[in-house]
Amino acid sequence: MDDSEALLGSYPVDDDCRIHVIDRSGGQMGEFTDVSKVQKFELSDEAYDKKTDTARSFMRKQRIGHFNEEEMAKKKAEHAAREEEQKAAADVISVGSRCKVQVPGQPTKLGTVMYVGTTDFKPGYWVGVKYDEPLGKNNGIVEGKRYFECENKYGAFVKPLSVTVGDFPEEDYGLDEM
Repeated sequence: MDDSEALLGSYPVDDDCRIHVIDRSGGQMGEFTDVSKVQKFELSDEAYDKKTDTARSFMRKQRIGHFNEEEMAKKKAEHAAREEEQKAAADVISVGSRCKVQVPGQPTKLGTVMYVGTTDFKPGYWVGVKYDEPLGKNNGIVEGKRYFECENKYGAFVKPLSVTVGDFPEEDYGLDEM
Protein backbone atom coordinates (compact mmCIF):
# COMPACT_ATOMS: atom_id res chain seq x y z
CA MET A 1 0.00 0.00 0.00
CA ASP A 2 2.35 2.61 -1.24
CA ASP A 3 -0.15 4.94 -2.88
CA SER A 4 -0.24 7.91 -0.52
CA GLU A 5 -3.04 9.54 -2.53
CA ALA A 6 -5.43 6.56 -2.21
CA LEU A 7 -8.54 6.95 -0.05
CA LEU A 8 -9.27 4.53 2.77
CA GLY A 9 -12.33 3.18 0.94
CA SER A 10 -10.17 1.91 -1.89
CA TYR A 11 -8.64 -0.74 0.40
CA PRO A 12 -10.45 -3.92 1.47
CA VAL A 13 -11.18 -2.87 5.06
CA ASP A 14 -13.68 -5.01 7.02
CA ASP A 15 -14.97 -5.07 10.57
CA ASP A 16 -12.35 -5.88 13.22
CA CYS A 17 -9.48 -4.89 10.94
CA ARG A 18 -6.60 -2.85 12.29
CA ILE A 19 -4.97 -0.09 10.28
CA HIS A 20 -1.44 1.02 11.06
CA VAL A 21 -0.56 4.44 9.63
CA ILE A 22 2.96 5.82 9.42
CA ASP A 23 3.19 9.53 8.71
CA ARG A 24 6.15 10.21 6.44
CA SER A 25 5.07 13.72 5.50
CA GLY A 26 8.11 15.17 7.26
CA GLY A 27 6.16 17.05 9.95
CA GLN A 28 7.69 17.29 13.38
CA MET A 29 6.22 15.07 16.09
CA GLY A 30 3.96 17.05 18.35
CA GLU A 31 3.95 20.19 16.23
CA PHE A 32 0.17 20.46 16.61
CA THR A 33 0.07 19.70 20.35
CA ASP A 34 2.32 22.55 21.51
CA VAL A 35 -0.24 25.32 22.13
CA SER A 36 2.47 27.87 22.91
CA LYS A 37 3.14 28.07 19.14
CA VAL A 38 -0.45 29.10 18.42
CA GLN A 39 -1.30 32.79 18.32
CA LYS A 40 -4.07 33.44 20.83
CA PHE A 41 -7.20 35.41 20.03
CA GLU A 42 -7.81 37.95 22.77
CA LEU A 43 -10.70 40.36 23.16
CA SER A 44 -10.86 43.10 25.77
CA ASP A 45 -13.84 43.27 28.14
CA GLU A 46 -14.89 46.58 26.58
CA ALA A 47 -14.90 45.11 23.07
CA TYR A 48 -16.75 42.00 24.28
CA ASP A 49 -19.39 44.19 25.99
CA LYS A 50 -20.04 46.01 22.69
CA LYS A 51 -20.85 42.74 20.87
CA THR A 52 -24.54 41.82 20.70
CA ASP A 53 -24.24 38.09 19.89
CA THR A 54 -22.49 36.92 23.06
CA ALA A 55 -23.53 34.97 26.14
CA ARG A 56 -22.96 38.07 28.27
CA SER A 57 -25.22 40.14 26.03
CA PHE A 58 -27.93 37.45 26.16
CA MET A 59 -27.71 37.24 29.96
CA ARG A 60 -27.89 41.02 30.25
CA LYS A 61 -30.99 41.20 28.00
CA GLN A 62 -32.71 38.33 29.82
CA ARG A 63 -31.64 39.62 33.26
CA ILE A 64 -30.02 36.31 34.18
CA GLY A 65 -27.45 35.72 36.91
CA HIS A 66 -25.62 38.74 38.25
CA PHE A 67 -27.39 40.95 35.68
CA ASN A 68 -30.62 40.57 37.68
CA GLU A 69 -30.15 43.22 40.38
CA GLU A 70 -33.35 42.28 42.23
CA GLU A 71 -32.39 38.61 42.47
CA MET A 72 -28.81 39.45 43.48
CA ALA A 73 -30.05 41.84 46.21
CA LYS A 74 -32.45 39.15 47.43
CA LYS A 75 -29.66 36.52 47.53
CA LYS A 76 -27.35 38.96 49.34
CA ALA A 77 -30.06 39.69 51.94
CA GLU A 78 -30.73 35.94 52.39
CA HIS A 79 -27.00 35.31 52.84
CA ALA A 80 -26.72 38.13 55.41
CA ALA A 81 -29.76 36.78 57.29
CA ARG A 82 -28.30 33.24 57.27
CA GLU A 83 -24.95 34.55 58.54
CA GLU A 84 -26.72 36.50 61.30
CA GLU A 85 -28.67 33.36 62.24
CA GLN A 86 -25.40 31.36 62.36
CA LYS A 87 -23.78 34.06 64.53
CA ALA A 88 -26.73 34.07 66.93
CA ALA A 89 -26.56 30.27 67.18
CA ALA A 90 -22.78 30.45 67.77
CA ASP A 91 -23.23 33.03 70.55
CA VAL A 92 -25.20 30.57 72.73
CA ILE A 93 -22.70 27.71 72.27
CA SER A 94 -19.85 27.60 74.77
CA VAL A 95 -16.60 25.66 74.65
CA GLY A 96 -16.70 22.55 76.83
CA SER A 97 -20.43 21.92 76.37
CA ARG A 98 -21.70 18.49 75.39
CA CYS A 99 -23.52 18.54 72.07
CA LYS A 100 -25.40 16.63 69.43
CA VAL A 101 -24.47 17.31 65.81
CA GLN A 102 -27.13 16.82 63.15
CA VAL A 103 -25.89 17.52 59.62
CA PRO A 104 -28.39 16.67 56.85
CA GLY A 105 -27.47 13.43 55.13
CA GLN A 106 -25.19 12.26 57.96
CA PRO A 107 -25.82 10.23 61.11
CA THR A 108 -26.34 12.08 64.41
CA LYS A 109 -23.08 12.35 66.35
CA LEU A 110 -22.34 13.19 70.00
CA GLY A 111 -19.33 15.16 71.15
CA THR A 112 -17.88 18.08 73.04
CA VAL A 113 -17.63 21.66 71.77
CA MET A 114 -13.95 22.56 71.51
CA TYR A 115 -14.02 25.78 69.44
CA VAL A 116 -16.57 28.45 68.51
CA GLY A 117 -15.86 31.33 66.14
CA THR A 118 -14.55 32.28 62.74
CA THR A 119 -11.82 30.34 60.94
CA ASP A 120 -9.18 31.00 58.32
CA PHE A 121 -10.23 28.12 56.07
CA LYS A 122 -13.81 29.27 55.32
CA PRO A 123 -15.85 32.40 56.00
CA GLY A 124 -18.57 32.54 58.61
CA TYR A 125 -18.99 31.07 62.07
CA TRP A 126 -17.94 27.51 62.83
CA VAL A 127 -18.09 25.13 65.77
CA GLY A 128 -15.19 22.74 66.33
CA VAL A 129 -16.42 19.47 67.82
CA LYS A 130 -14.51 16.57 69.34
CA TYR A 131 -16.67 13.52 68.66
CA ASP A 132 -16.98 10.58 71.06
CA GLU A 133 -16.21 8.20 68.20
CA PRO A 134 -13.78 8.51 65.25
CA LEU A 135 -16.38 9.97 62.89
CA GLY A 136 -14.61 13.28 62.21
CA LYS A 137 -12.37 14.60 59.51
CA ASN A 138 -9.42 16.04 61.43
CA ASN A 139 -7.61 16.38 64.76
CA GLY A 140 -8.41 20.05 65.33
CA ILE A 141 -5.85 21.23 62.77
CA VAL A 142 -7.11 22.58 59.43
CA GLU A 143 -4.73 23.86 56.76
CA GLY A 144 -1.85 23.88 59.25
CA LYS A 145 -3.61 25.91 61.96
CA ARG A 146 -4.58 24.32 65.28
CA TYR A 147 -8.02 25.33 66.51
CA PHE A 148 -8.31 22.64 69.24
CA GLU A 149 -6.73 19.35 70.28
CA CYS A 150 -8.12 15.86 69.85
CA GLU A 151 -7.18 12.51 68.35
CA ASN A 152 -7.07 12.11 64.57
CA LYS A 153 -10.51 11.54 62.98
CA TYR A 154 -12.29 12.69 66.16
CA GLY A 155 -12.50 16.39 65.21
CA ALA A 156 -14.76 18.26 62.81
CA PHE A 157 -16.06 21.74 62.06
CA VAL A 158 -19.79 22.24 61.57
CA LYS A 159 -22.08 25.22 61.19
CA PRO A 160 -23.61 26.43 64.48
CA LEU A 161 -27.18 25.64 63.39
CA SER A 162 -26.22 21.94 63.14
CA VAL A 163 -25.20 21.86 66.82
CA THR A 164 -27.59 21.29 69.74
CA VAL A 165 -26.06 21.89 73.16
CA GLY A 166 -27.49 19.87 76.04
CA ASP A 167 -27.11 16.96 78.42
CA PHE A 168 -25.70 14.32 76.08
CA PRO A 169 -23.56 12.01 78.26
CA GLU A 170 -20.80 9.99 76.66
CA GLU A 171 -21.96 6.48 75.89
CA ASP A 172 -19.99 3.74 77.64
CA TYR A 173 -19.71 0.71 75.40
CA GLY A 174 -17.81 -1.29 78.05
CA LEU A 175 -14.78 -1.66 75.82
CA ASP A 176 -12.34 -0.86 78.64
CA GLU A 177 -13.35 -4.02 80.55
CA MET A 178 -12.20 -6.42 77.82
